[in-house]
Amino acid sequence: MGSTHIVTDLGFGDAGKGTMTDAIARRCSSPPLVVRHNGGAQAGHRVVTSDGREHVFAQFGSATFVPGARTLLSKNFILHPPGLIAEHKHLASIGAFALDRLSIDERALVITPYHQAMNRLREAARGADVHGTCGLGIGETVADWLDGMERDTVRAEDLRSVGTIRGKLIGVRNRKLEQIEALLPGLDPANNDLAVIRDATSIDRIADIYEAIGKNLCIVSSDEAERLVRETEHVIFEGAQGVLLDEWYGFHPHTTWSTTTTENADKLIRWAEREGPVRRLGVLRAYATRHGQGPFPTEDAKLTEMLGDPENTDGGPQGRWRVGWFDVPLAQYALRACPGITELAITCLDRIVNVPGWKVCVDYDPGLILTAKPGDLAHQEQLTRVLSNHCNPKYAYAMTDPVGYVRQLEAMLGGLPITVTSFGPTAEDKRWR
Repeated sequence: MGSTHIVTDLGFGDAGKGTMTDAIARRCSSPPLVVRHNGGAQAGHRVVTSDGREHVFAQFGSATFVPGARTLLSKNFILHPPGLIAEHKHLASIGAFALDRLSIDERALVITPYHQAMNRLREAARGADVHGTCGLGIGETVADWLDGMERDTVRAEDLRSVGTIRGKLIGVRNRKLEQIEALLPGLDPANNDLAVIRDATSIDRIADIYEAIGKNLCIVSSDEAERLVRETEHVIFEGAQGVLLDEWYGFHPHTTWSTTTTENADKLIRWAEREGPVRRLGVLRAYATRHGQGPFPTEDAKLTEMLGDPENTDGGPQGRWRVGWFDVPLAQYALRACPGITELAITCLDRIVNVPGWKVCVDYDPGLILTAKPGDLAHQEQLTRVLSNHCNPKYAYAMTDPVGYVRQLEAMLGGLPITVTSFGPTAEDKRWR
């Protein structure tokens, strides 16, 4: 009997979507199809195998270590071709030959170097008022498409034709040249990203590179993409980022240009007319984390020091790695944004055992209840101000015994079952209920 899973991070990202996708895939009776239904190359889904191999998945599905498992980059995915090839080479070096198991929907948007440079320039021009970014051009690419720039939008299907790519690159670069004029007062004239956009000689080089990559990719029609989703026995929809960073439910402007809820996955399931029940797994760490700017009510400097993560470090355009106590109100907010979640997974339980005085945020003083208004960015920005300046967490002490702690979290989150608990990075470290 087939199965359908949607794996969704209910926090600010980094909760363990990759390791959960890998673990689910290993329980399937036949090799699954992993569908990346949102986001793009900014993902960093770390998977460690029992034989010691390790990879941080960005564009390939996190089940790639499972023999025969395939990846579909859906029409909602934002593709970065050079990054894809670099990732393929690392996977091949550790025995996971992934490129021949990859399919890309021809409608997927493609990032160009001009989008990446402009993304970083916008953030640099904000000075102290940064939004937080990975600097990979995701938002810039999506913004151009939303602004009606379809004529110059590079899609996966365009990678078959160097002429098409070259023409669209000219349009993208010309638009970025116009846009940087307004940013110049806030930029260092020696900024390397300015040189990237101003360099007209780069167009032919980029077009040639992208076409060469395209010749090695399996780019499929929308009908074929839907057939894969409909007919593969086991399908896992692997989300990127977290619900609290969602473009509409997140706390503006510290959000991603992507729908991080289950919405895209549910649409793909309906469009493909895939039958059968859907298990929607929400993933949370045993404590709260956030990488980069934005409100974080339960942040604790001592906890950040105690629970530092070598895979998530300070520096770069993304900013600081931050740790806080488990935040029940924010988890409840994320669950309201994803009303179809059927079960939960709690990761990193092994890390809390030796932390004295473990506690959980159970409410905010003065009794704040966070209510989203999707599509109303002014309202979402007001929530950002409330969480940043007028939110006092109310704590209750919790058990550090993992079994007791999980039972407490189940009760605090309305009885939603916690069906998976994780005590380490490998599939073997997962316990299933």
